[in-house]
Order: sequence, then structure tokens, then C-alpha cells
Amino acid sequence: MPTPDPRAFDLDALLRELDGIFAAHEGATRAEPLLLTGLAEADELHDAGARLTLLNELIGFYRSQSRHDHAAETSDRALVLAESMGIVGTDAHASTLINAATALRAGGRYERALGLYRQALVASEATMAPSDRRLAALHNNLSILFSEMQDQPQAAAELDAALAILEASSHDPARDMDIATTCTNLVLVHFSMGQKDAAAACVERSLAIFRAGGHEDDAHYASAVAGHAEACYRMGRLTDAEALYQRALEIIAACYGTTNDYYAVTAGNLAEVQADLHAAGLTPVTPSVGRVPAAPAEPAAPPVTGLALAREYWETYGKPMLARYPHHRARIAVGLVGHGSECYGFDDEISRDHDFGPGFCLWLTAEDHAAIGDELQADYEALPAELRGVGPRRTTSRARGAQRRVGVFEIGDFFDGLTGYRAAPAADRVHEWLLLDEATLAAATNGAVFADPFGAFGAARGGFLRMPRDVQLALVSRRLGMVAQAGQYNVPRMLARADGEAAWLALAEFTRATASLVFLLNGPASAGYLPYYKWQFAALRALGARMGSRLPEVCTDLSELARLSSTACFGAGPGGTGALAAQERVYVFVEQICRQVVIELQARGLTVSDESFLERQRPFVDAHIDDAWLKSL
Repeated sequence: MPTPDPRAFDLDALLRELDGIFAAHEGATRAEPLLLTGLAEADELHDAGARLTLLNELIGFYRSQSRHDHAAETSDRALVLAESMGIVGTDAHASTLINAATALRAGGRYERALGLYRQALVASEATMAPSDRRLAALHNNLSILFSEMQDQPQAAAELDAALAILEASSHDPARDMDIATTCTNLVLVHFSMGQKDAAAACVERSLAIFRAGGHEDDAHYASAVAGHAEACYRMGRLTDAEALYQRALEIIAACYGTTNDYYAVTAGNLAEVQADLHAAGLTPVTPSVGRVPAAPAEPAAPPVTGLALAREYWETYGKPMLARYPHHRARIAVGLVGHGSECYGFDDEISRDHDFGPGFCLWLTAEDHAAIGDELQADYEALPAELRGVGPRRTTSRARGAQRRVGVFEIGDFFDGLTGYRAAPAADRVHEWLLLDEATLAAATNGAVFADPFGAFGAARGGFLRMPRDVQLALVSRRLGMVAQAGQYNVPRMLARADGEAAWLALAEFTRATASLVFLLNGPASAGYLPYYKWQFAALRALGARMGSRLPEVCTDLSELARLSSTACFGAGPGGTGALAAQERVYVFVEQICRQVVIELQARGLTVSDESFLERQRPFVDAHIDDAWLKSL
């Protein structure tokens, strides 16, 4: 294979931007250009890992848009690449097989899809624990395939297998969205086999879970609603079926647009219900034209995100401005990186009250900054202050002068302002790496780079992403120690002493250490770094939602721990009622999280031990550290 370019492809930033595009319901128009541009850059840098991730994202996008030929072609590219990378039999290969099979199934290429699913099942069962929820997802996909192949008994068997895995691994089945989705898939299988009572029971269970868990805006909720609509239709409840199909259409349109099979099939089902209502002498609530339902009202446009606003401001005003610098524009990097929720992709309407508005960063080498920095800054400040009715930029005193967040920067000065280092420490300066906390590194490597033709900024930024492996392992070892000390050792002791405040603080330390551990084990080059406390759960949720993410269930478990902590530490009412039950659940979650960590350490070859008390895993991890000084800590 070609030698990788020393410049790092910023996959994490691209995926954050992609998350923002889908969150803004702009995927139908903006996702493909972003992915294709990223793929071209990853090809140029010979970054095979980034290419595989982007191909998988493209497969899913094409599938969602019913572009089946594109999905099949991209699947072939991904599978060939995975084989050339030598990852056959790994989790990453299994994920690619599943993604490709699902795309082929959606395009009606059933036999090939079945072969790929079976390959994925063999690989997954060899590398995953029997309770791994990814196995349940695979059984769910196989069930859909068998159902479409008219093999309903086998479809039911696959769903039963999925449900058994999910129920055995779930900490709260009443709020578990995966269980809800599986129940939804069971509805039509039961109906097709004449099992109406079982189908109705699955419908009610699925909807109850979605409502209890607050998942009504989730794209998967559309499937649950459509399943309920189908059940109502088959039971003769036509008015209920019409209302539910209309709701499903609204969700599909918002999440995927209206030019896909998912929308067309649901719209056809709604039209059929409306035709039966007419035949029964009833008036549909939603007007229809023949058998084609009226399109749902366009959802209100979501507020523009900071990154999207910055990119548009650059495209509209920044690019023309750089035309005045013909000898330098091919050396200037542009983007938005640093402090602020918009750089993480977590901003919303609440974020607009400070340090928000049109703006972007321009990064210059020391030589170029000396030559044109002041002039370019003056031109930047002369740009229009508003875009799309947003602006001027609201800037607090802490984001002005040397601490400003947008404008013209010399590359070394920019990183020095964020980290105290003009460039990332050398790989052998491990003590300096340990002085850089993760939140600092997150601020230096977040956001998005819109243009970097010369590569100087990307090279500097990539240096901070390339944490030396020995440092990464040393931090993993430290986090294992804190997880064990705070969560496994001190939480039970403090609760036994009825010292609720100490137990609450121990749970907080356990949560911080676990969150850090998740990011470190996913790897900074692909996952970035854990941001400061305010955005840690948002970052965990985003990371856990990505395909191929390691320890994806930990965020959910930590969220449940947060909800339980007050009751466990202080009781749910006078006299502390409910505390004992909550404490028992806390112990279960702590051990469940630690067990997932052990499985991940084993999968990465960092331990051969099954010991669940994580302090005892540290010597196994430390054995993989080469640096003598780090080993001695």
C-alpha cells in the first residue's frame, strides 16, 4: 500500500461537521459533497482508515436516499479496501460487511446481501461477547432480509435472537430504544404469520419505550409509528392508522427528505388507508390527491450552527477577499477551531447569547504573517458584519485582543494561545505531553478546516492529534486506576458510611475518568479528545453514535448513573426512601461499565486478564509501554 502522508487527515472534524449537517436536517443536499471532498483528501494522503470510514458513511447515505446503484458500487470499494488493509475478521471488517449487506438488501440484491450478513455473523461471533448489542443489530438486519425474501419463520427467529440479546444486556428495558426497534420489526412478521395478538402487543411495547425514553424525534421512531399504523389498519382502526402514517411521513421528511423509498412506501400506505376511509364513507383528516398524499408541511428551519455559519461566511465573503492576495492565498488555511461550543458542533439557540456570529479564522505561516498579517486583518475586519440576518458577532471581553477567536493568526501563535506550545511536543518529550490536559488538546483539534492548500496548519494541528502511543497507554493506565478507586472501591464504602456527599463526589470522579477512558481507547487520531466538563456528555453521545465506535454503550450507562446518583446518595424523600434500591443499581452499572472496559482491553490486546477490578488491569497495560520514565510513574 502507498506510504501514508505525514499530514493527518482530520476525520474527527469532518464527522463532527457531518453530525451537524444531519442535526440541521440538511443531509439530503450537503452530506454527499462533504463526504466526497473528504474522500478525495483522504485518498491524496493515503489514509486508508479514513477512506474506509468515509466509504461506509457514503454507503449509508446512498441507502437513505434510495440510490441503490451508488450504494452497491461504494460497498464494493469499501470491501476491497478492507481486504487490502488486512483487517478481515476484525470488528471494522464486520461493520463494513453489515453496512454493505444492508445497502444491497435495500436495493433488492438479496442473495449477495445474505452472503455478506453471514460473513459478518461469523466474524462478529468470533470477536464479540454473546451479550454484545451489535450482534442483536445484526440479527435484526437478517430478519428484515428474510422477511423480504418471504421466509417469515426465519425472520421471526432472527428477531427473537436479537430481542434475547437486548433484554439480557439492557439496564432499563422500559426505555431501551433498541428493544423498541426490534419490537417494531416483529409487528409485521407476526401479522404475516397470522399472529395478530402478538403483533398488537409488540406495537404497544415499542411505542411505550419510545415515549418513555423521549425518542419521539429520533428517525427510528418513524418505523415504530409506521408499524403501529399498520397494526391499526389491519385491526380496522382506519382513522388511527391515517394519523400515525401522517406522523411517520413528517419524521421521514424531516430526517431523510421526500425523494426516497422509505417516504414513497409510507406515502403509498397512507394513500391506501385514505382510499379505504373514502370507501367507508369517512373523510380523511389529511387531504389526498388520488392515491398520493399531500406532502407534509416543511419543518421549521433549524437555527444555523456556528460552523455552518462560519463556512458560509467564508464562502460568501472570505474567498473574494483572498483574491486580493494572489501570491499568498494558496498558502493560507481557513476554518474555525478553538474555544466555544460552535467549534465542537454543540451550539444551539441558547449559545447565541455570547461569542456567536459570522466569523472564521485565517492561519498564516510566520513568514506570511509578517508580510501581510496586519493588512489581511484590516480587510477581515472590513467584511460585512451580518450574514443571513445573523450578526454582528457578539464578543465577550474574554474573547478579544490576544484571546480573540476569529480573524488572522500566525499558526504558532494560535496554538500557543490554546496550549502553551507553538507546536506539539516531540514524541520523546513524554513529560510535556502529560502537561497537556485533554480539554486543552480538544480545543486545539476541534472544529473544521475549510481550506488548507499549503498544509502548514494541518500539519501543526495533526501533531497535537498524534499523541505518542506510550503517553496514551500511560493515561489509559491512570484512568483505570481512578475508575477502580473512585467507582469500584470508594462509592460502596462511602455509601456504607452514609456519607452521601462523598459518594456523590466519588461517582463524579468515576464518570470523568470513564469518559476520558472511552476517548483514549477510541484513539485521539479518530475520536479527538474529551472536551471540558460542560460538553463531555454531548461528546460521548456523538462518539457513541458513530459506526465502529468503541464502548458505545458506556455513555448510556453513565447517563443512568447520573440520574441515579441523587437518590442513591441522598434518598428519594424523607428518611431516604428509595436509596437502597438505587444504590444496588449504581453498583450494577459501575460493574457493567468496568466489564465493558475489560472486554475492550482484551480486544485491543492490552490484557489477557478477566479481572474486573480495573486497578489489577494496570500492570497488563503498563507492560506495553516502552518509555522507561513512563513505566516508573
